Amino acid sequence: MRKITVIGTGYVGLVSGTCFAEIGNRVVCCDVDETKIAKLRQGEIPIYEPGLKELVERNAANERLYFTTDVGEAIQASDIIYIAVGTPMSETGEADMRYVMQAAKIIGENLNNYKIIVNKSTVPVGTGQLVRMVVQANKKYPWTRFDVVSNPEFLREGSAIADCMNMDRAVIGSDSEQALEIIAQLHEPFGTRIFKTDLESAEMIKYAANTFLATKISFINSIANICERVGANVMHVAEGMGLDSRIGGKFLQAGIGYGGSCFPKDTFALAHIADKAGYDFELLKSVIRTNQKQRYVVMSKLREALGGLTGKQIAVLGLAFKPETDDMRYAPSLTIIPELLKQGASVRAYDPIAVDAARVQLPPEVHYYDHVEQTVIGCDACVILTEWQDIVEMDLGTIRSFLNQPIIVDGRNCFSLEAMQEHGFEYHSIGRPTINRAERDRHSANF
Repeated sequence: MRKITVIGTGYVGLVSGTCFAEIGNRVVCCDVDETKIAKLRQGEIPIYEPGLKELVERNAANERLYFTTDVGEAIQASDIIYIAVGTPMSETGEADMRYVMQAAKIIGENLNNYKIIVNKSTVPVGTGQLVRMVVQANKKYPWTRFDVVSNPEFLREGSAIADCMNMDRAVIGSDSEQALEIIAQLHEPFGTRIFKTDLESAEMIKYAANTFLATKISFINSIANICERVGANVMHVAEGMGLDSRIGGKFLQAGIGYGGSCFPKDTFALAHIADKAGYDFELLKSVIRTNQKQRYVVMSKLREALGGLTGKQIAVLGLAFKPETDDMRYAPSLTIIPELLKQGASVRAYDPIAVDAARVQLPPEVHYYDHVEQTVIGCDACVILTEWQDIVEMDLGTIRSFLNQPIIVDGRNCFSLEAMQEHGFEYHSIGRPTINRAERDRHSANF
């Protein structure tokens, strides 16, 4: 059993700390936010993540998981200290490192014996060495030793518990063999592949992995836009590509682009790192531009279907950037809904989890509803932005009867073309033929 302190109770810190407790360690999760810590002590989870509440309650009851605002005391009582604070994107696109540096300073001030300091936050290459300097500069006792490790996280929101308990690899970087071995042993109960490397390479692996996946998404979205112009079906194209073992089928789902806490921030950060290093990363910059433009594909399809948006009532199904999370960071809805309102439409919106988070960030003119069916009543078109299960499984016959016009613009390709044909929808998806548009055009020509 290891004594672990996790500084930061955001998404990464809370999930990682809870999972370390689940495999038998004593974990203290720290935060300066007294309200958040008080709620966690009462079993209230500040983020939506399936299975997390039950895991927190079990490990707290078994006295393996604790929450505190006394960061210094937690540091002194631990062998391993994880830094899992936020590194938000700054105005220049680089990662904002102020919270990491604050954590390093506090660690230095409370270093009372040998400890391993682990960067879990996504940080630019060179941060490990910077943390080392800050800790060293703030040590009270010159004889205290410490090592710095990079152990980047690869958690997906909505499946983070499974990703942590069944991780496909643990990347561990350090210039200390002792620290590498201890952190490797810490991960052994997860039964994962362990990859040891140097500090800088581990830091780069996180950015490289995320930006490569973002590249796959932007690539397939570009292919989708071509497919629409040449009569191909991007879902067939992606499936055929994915059968190639060199490519694989993951992250080849065409849609309205990536969002969330990682891909947007990490792509901008790596582009900034490259610029700072004197390399013009043109490919990555193109990925970013492609993703930003892809959101407006939905707007174009909607305007075409309705002949303009002024005075139209639009149902928007799904607000979070992906299913099984309430995370609104860089969600397509934050771009599309304000644009709908700007162009004269009114918006009725639905999301099973993210409404409270959405209210804070979306204009007050948006009307929210508790059920899919309520949302679409009297609307001129329906737009799908998040593929929640209850949206994918909605009764198409009922939805058609509630819409003023049977028009669906699907940014996530939730339905088969055959099903939409059968139910008589005019169906616009991404990278596939439009269904029943000719029928609408014939109808318009008769009047």
